[in-house]
This record gives sequence, C-alpha cells and structure tokens, in this order.
Amino acid sequence: MPISSYLVYPSRGKGLAVARQLAAIPGCEPQCSEDRSVLVLVTDSPNETAESGLQERLRAVAGLESLALVFRHVDPQHAMETQP
Repeated sequence: MPISSYLVYPSRGKGLAVARQLAAIPGCEPQCSEDRSVLVLVTDSPNETAESGLQERLRAVAGLESLALVFRHVDPQHAMETQP
C-alpha cells in the first residue's frame, strides 16, 4: 500500500483548477496553500500496479508546472501480501 506526499506547483493562476482535477482522482487528497501557489498532495494506492497508474494520471493533469515527491512509504508486509 504505497502512501506518498508531493508538493504540487501549478501554473500561475491554475491552483484551484489543478486542485479540483487532483481531487477527482481516486486516492488523491490535495490541500491548497492560502494563495493557491502550492498544494500538498497525499496519495494512497492499494498496490504498486495502481500506484503506476496513478503516477501516469498525475503527469496528465492540465496546469501542473511541477510535482515533487517528498515522502513515500510502502508497508512491507502488505506489499508481500499483494504480490502475485
């Protein structure tokens, strides 16, 4: 179960639009700064396969200037249980 957090830098004036797009993606919880110039995004995926798909969806968000991974945790026991 990968849990990650990111700093999200939207293009100027696109903070709210980016936050709305991120909120529409399952497993994503964005939080805007007061001026919407940066967001904190926490993601939670059930397994590595879903995490890969989530990464692709994040890269496709319109108005996204930069996405910086600042934390990632995978529960080793859960990772073993979800392996084929």
